[in-house]
Amino acid sequence: MTNAAMPAAPAPPTQEVGERGNDGYLRKVGRDLLFAAHGALRSVKLYPPDNPVVQKTIDEVLRQAEEIIRREGELDIRVAGEFIFVNGTRLRLELDTYASFTRIISVFRESGVGLCRVADGSTARDWVVFLTLLQSPAAGSDEERLEVLATRLADASVSVFDLGPPPAADEDELERARAAAKRTYAQSVSVTKEVINSVRMGRSTSIKRIKRVVQGIVDQILNEETSLLGLTTLRDYDEYTFVHSVNVCIFSVALGRKLGLTRLQLYDLGVAALMHDLGKARVPIDVLNKSTDLSETDWRAIAAHPWLGALQLFKLRGHTEVPYRAIIVAYEHHMKTDLSGYPHHLRPREMAIFSKIVAVADAFDAATSRRVYQAPTSPADVLQELRGNPRRGMDPVIVKAFMSLVGHYPVGTFVVLDTLELAVVYATNGSGDAVARPVVKIVSDERGNTLFPGTLVDLMERDESGTYKRTIIKVTDPERYGIRVSDYFA
Repeated sequence: MTNAAMPAAPAPPTQEVGERGNDGYLRKVGRDLLFAAHGALRSVKLYPPDNPVVQKTIDEVLRQAEEIIRREGELDIRVAGEFIFVNGTRLRLELDTYASFTRIISVFRESGVGLCRVADGSTARDWVVFLTLLQSPAAGSDEERLEVLATRLADASVSVFDLGPPPAADEDELERARAAAKRTYAQSVSVTKEVINSVRMGRSTSIKRIKRVVQGIVDQILNEETSLLGLTTLRDYDEYTFVHSVNVCIFSVALGRKLGLTRLQLYDLGVAALMHDLGKARVPIDVLNKSTDLSETDWRAIAAHPWLGALQLFKLRGHTEVPYRAIIVAYEHHMKTDLSGYPHHLRPREMAIFSKIVAVADAFDAATSRRVYQAPTSPADVLQELRGNPRRGMDPVIVKAFMSLVGHYPVGTFVVLDTLELAVVYATNGSGDAVARPVVKIVSDERGNTLFPGTLVDLMERDESGTYKRTIIKVTDPERYGIRVSDYFA
């Protein structure tokens, strides 16, 4: 009797690389779609639709979109603040995706688009029309620009794109975030002062309090970045060392977030930034605050603070858990990318990414602060110096990201508009032309009458003729007008 062949067991179902709801898959394909869309935006702006370059880039966008819809059943692209979401998954901003991110965010924002839902069955022509119109925004408010774009698409018989406005901000939630930012900032300065003074006096200190402070800063920036960045302009002349450390921490964390660091990486970056100048606690105060030219001995004392800081953190590491990156940042933040800074290093090395971030934040805050030996430089001039002067030794990609973060007019800058109104810069406004056109809070009318709590205005707004309604003509000193910028961030 022969044995009948046993039926073969059914093969396990092939698992799709991109199962619905798989964040890793969506981040990968979303990144690929972003690259493709960025290339297509450039090509449709430079060449006619029948150009081979346009056809190739559009075909790639179409392929990526169809793949996502096939596996996910839908394709939603949403822009919220400085983030891009694909089907509800936030894409990670990294150095190689920075240009693509900022361009996509910019064109969406300029056209009043917050959400783009792509239907199945889109064609190359649909994408050419959409990407072309997206780069030719109408004048008016967000709602008006979005309505005009939708009408233009309908007139061109393009119906596969369902557009929606940017998410509306919850005023109550923003107020709570602003109040939390003030508490976080005040606590951060207080704890930093205590830690630095303890080191100066030779007493033991607790790194745990520093970590709690940094956790508050990271959480605040991830929730509502604007409020905490605004407080960096409220520099206390008498407590520069402590306020400077907190400001550098805030700028560094915000910049790290923009570069796509994870929450845990932001915590380590924040600790490193907050303690980057710890070595100055070992430098005599009369040298730090000297208003006349430094002698060679004075300069050697100040130039020693990086390795003194690294040594102090290394000692602390023996008693508590200090992130090793904090030691590296303390040592490297004045080294410069070409190693021409200090301390001098004999063997070739590459500055760590955290050191490059903190170096830019440190240079910006130091140059824009008033000190006993220095009048503050305007933020715009400092940014130009960081970008254009190679002797500064800054990483150009980090500087570009920082400029996108703070804009030509950083949050808290006091400006005069061409309407003769006075305003405080309240939030940055993307990239491209929008960098020079932030959201401002009008604090005085054209006759000089102070307004409180002020009115938020987007300097990207245009009138019926397409002309910008308001433009910044100069930066000025709020003290000259008896206005406290901090009152408008309370």
